Amino acid sequence: MRKMPNALVFIATVVPAASSYSSELNLYSVNTGSFVYHMTGNHGQYNEKFNNDFFSVERKFSAESKYSLLIGTMKNSFADRCLTLGVRRDWLQGSNHNKGWTFKGIYAYTGEFFFDAFSHCGDEGAYHTARKITGVGFSPYIYHGLQYNFTDYFGIESGIILPSIFVVSMQWSFR
Repeated sequence: MRKMPNALVFIATVVPAASSYSSELNLYSVNTGSFVYHMTGNHGQYNEKFNNDFFSVERKFSAESKYSLLIGTMKNSFADRCLTLGVRRDWLQGSNHNKGWTFKGIYAYTGEFFFDAFSHCGDEGAYHTARKITGVGFSPYIYHGLQYNFTDYFGIESGIILPSIFVVSMQWSFR
């Protein structure tokens, strides 16, 4: 189970290093340390708090772009390993005395993939409903949150995965 996060770290460090452009590394960031809480219908049955093992790598389309591509892995609400593929959009960024703040959205596919590690993602919940309809277990993730960058290299964000999952996580950047 630990192979996928290790592979993502390897890709995040080797691919930019192999590039002929030294500024390429500035486009990457790593998201980790996610805290999750289900705000409705929660009777202790969900995989939450720090047990989701979330890890992702983001790459901005360009230094000026408001968009990033995100790939990652996590355990869903039922503790099944899922793949996450999505796009991040920075909607608002602070300036002057509010410079470290960013209001962002992440729009992602979270579900099964052809590796065995992700084969049980669609076993329960909305993921299972999608599997019965489409043949693939997944759930669309729509996340909006507020991120504060304490430095050029580290930020903390908090937001909601619709409809009602509270999230706090950390972002490490290579700026």
